[in-house]
Amino acid sequence: MTQDHISAIADQFTLQPSGVQATVGLLKQGATIPFIARYRKEATGSLDEVAITAIRDRLNQLEELDARKATVLKSLETHGHLTDELKEKVLSASNMALLEDIYLPYRPRRRTKATIAREKGLEPLALKIMEQTGQDPLQLAAEFVDPEKEVTSSGDALEGARHIMAEIINEDPGAREKMRDLYFRKGIVQSRVTSGKETEGAKYRDYFDWQESAATAPSHRILAMRRGENEDVLNLTIAPSEEEAILLLETLFVRGDAADSTQVKLAVHDGYKRLLSRSMETEVRLATKQRAEKHAIEVFARNLRQLLLASPLGPKRVMGIDPGFRTGCKVVCLDRQGKLLHYDTIYPHMDEKRDLQATATIINLYERYEIEAVAIGNGTAGRETEAFIRNIDAIKEIPVILVNESGASVYSASQAARREFPELDLTVRGAVSIGRRLMDPLAELVKIDPKSIGVGQYQHDVDQAALKQALDDVVISCVNAVGVDLNRASLELLAYVSGLGPQLAGNIVMFRNENGSFKSREELKAVPRLGPKAFEQSAGFLRIHDGTNPLDTSAVHPESYPIVDAMARDLNCSVTDLMEDASLRERIEVSRYVTDHTGMPTLTDILAELDKPGRDPRQEFETIKFAKGVNQITDLKPGMTLPGIITNVTAFGAFVDIGVHQDGLVHVSELADRFVKDPADYVKLQQKVTVRVIDVDLDRNRISLSMKTAPGARTDTPPRKRSPRKNLREAKRKKKQKKNTPFHNPFEEVLGKIRL
Repeated sequence: MTQDHISAIADQFTLQPSGVQATVGLLKQGATIPFIARYRKEATGSLDEVAITAIRDRLNQLEELDARKATVLKSLETHGHLTDELKEKVLSASNMALLEDIYLPYRPRRRTKATIAREKGLEPLALKIMEQTGQDPLQLAAEFVDPEKEVTSSGDALEGARHIMAEIINEDPGAREKMRDLYFRKGIVQSRVTSGKETEGAKYRDYFDWQESAATAPSHRILAMRRGENEDVLNLTIAPSEEEAILLLETLFVRGDAADSTQVKLAVHDGYKRLLSRSMETEVRLATKQRAEKHAIEVFARNLRQLLLASPLGPKRVMGIDPGFRTGCKVVCLDRQGKLLHYDTIYPHMDEKRDLQATATIINLYERYEIEAVAIGNGTAGRETEAFIRNIDAIKEIPVILVNESGASVYSASQAARREFPELDLTVRGAVSIGRRLMDPLAELVKIDPKSIGVGQYQHDVDQAALKQALDDVVISCVNAVGVDLNRASLELLAYVSGLGPQLAGNIVMFRNENGSFKSREELKAVPRLGPKAFEQSAGFLRIHDGTNPLDTSAVHPESYPIVDAMARDLNCSVTDLMEDASLRERIEVSRYVTDHTGMPTLTDILAELDKPGRDPRQEFETIKFAKGVNQITDLKPGMTLPGIITNVTAFGAFVDIGVHQDGLVHVSELADRFVKDPADYVKLQQKVTVRVIDVDLDRNRISLSMKTAPGARTDTPPRKRSPRKNLREAKRKKKQKKNTPFHNPFEEVLGKIRL
């Protein structure tokens, strides 16, 4: 890591170099992103998690570039090519593409047509022709005719010289840079169906004959076409106009109309078609793939954050139900901490006798365990089970909620589930997970691989290492933003706390089981292998309720406890009084407590915590009821208006659960009456919405929905009545305004140049 990296990152993200340097230093020391953002604001200049993550990722890229430069320099030195000038070029390369362009003429390679021509001694001829002094190339070539070297004529010599010139053109850094720019600006993605794959690849029929600009093609279409290509259904190419590309090269290398320039022109055509076009297409394919992957990962991460931070019902006695028809519904009863109290199986969808038995069982469990809410999985038989429960008069006073069960089956078969419930059936474990998801989605969802939750697009087609890093960042951010109850959290939840990880989380759980509940954060230091660094990183994110120190319920870090104690002493009160009495907090002169290590950002955070200690950033829970009588896709008719909930947001629209076991799609063009560029700017996960059915495709099991105002519907209150004179003046004003308003096409806003 060099000072140059600090300056480059600061310039790129418009940040203060001192803040970047402090952030890099903390990252190198093992500090986590949530810890730096929350407890080291003075050092970083109050950088948030987004900025710190960007610094970390860019630093990794620059270090990878440094490592590649070292490899290139070593290779150049080993093969005797390294000069001071070349070394300076390598060290000054600002990105990987430029570095590889510099290295290309010198890198070890297999034998090419140009290599063979050089072995025949034709390189001097190629260089003379490229000078384009007007000499006759046939006369020049005659000097290089040598049957012993298999150069039997001037034509053979010129052909070999053209191969060498084509390679020189291909390896010229300036030409490659200009050609790269052309490919990225004007490259066209073309997709064609593979002959004979029309039926097998029907799901890709939108791309059987498709083309669009590579610079503006949205991520979901790029990834869809690449997937079709990988499945041998589609043939994919990316290139600009061949005429424009060759004209660019001719402008760079051809300097006249003489015979020698004609030979250079032939070499340009050969070099482009045989070498440079393939190289550039590979680069632009990689660049568009990386851009599409980056956006897809961002979409997944954004959706995951919204899902993890979904509103919790809170500590309630919950009945969890994993619905089913033939196999019955698995029913569990949980206490307010999510502990399993009882499990059973009911068969409400078989016949009248079993329906009555199921009703009696539910009423009995409801009364025995004083159930306060019912959570029902939204999979097969979900709506039918919901209707059955809602029709039981004895429990109509409590909320009955359909819960998204995506990934519940993954949890049921996981090591975590087997460890907690080794003797239970998979479906019973699933019912427990459904009930707990209602109580606290975050605490339950962290037990599942984020990729199994199903809120992304093309997550299996993107770089899996980059995806895992992004999703882990989101989970860690959410867990630490909410805070973790040290005495109740599962091993899986504790593992995401800043500075811990699976090993220390396991040690904490074992210590808790052996010694009972923690009474203070200080007791963490007694946990085996939990050293000072881990304590510093984790303590502020762990909560202890009803402990010995009231500050342990808050996000105030133990290192700041002396500051709060000083505030209480100065006001002649206890810390508890300070936390409970707003009038006392108003009397605090914050500036008195500024030190070399503690500044106003930290003091402001402390006061906010004292006001609402351990506050949960998640919104309060809201329930939603689906339309009665609409349980299957066959119940849908175009024109229906239905309540729903957003289950996934992608680049091309939003998926909505309307209670028919198949989510419908609101295409981006149907999200609003106005133009929406990014669906994420308009809707979010778990949002309650009202949608209108546009189309139902039973063959492909697809539902098209709209959130636009229905045709002919009133969108606002009727205007007040005006006099005829006022109406005439208003009409004239609108006509004049329309005449003077320039036409605006929102699709003129396109993406800028793609940069490697």
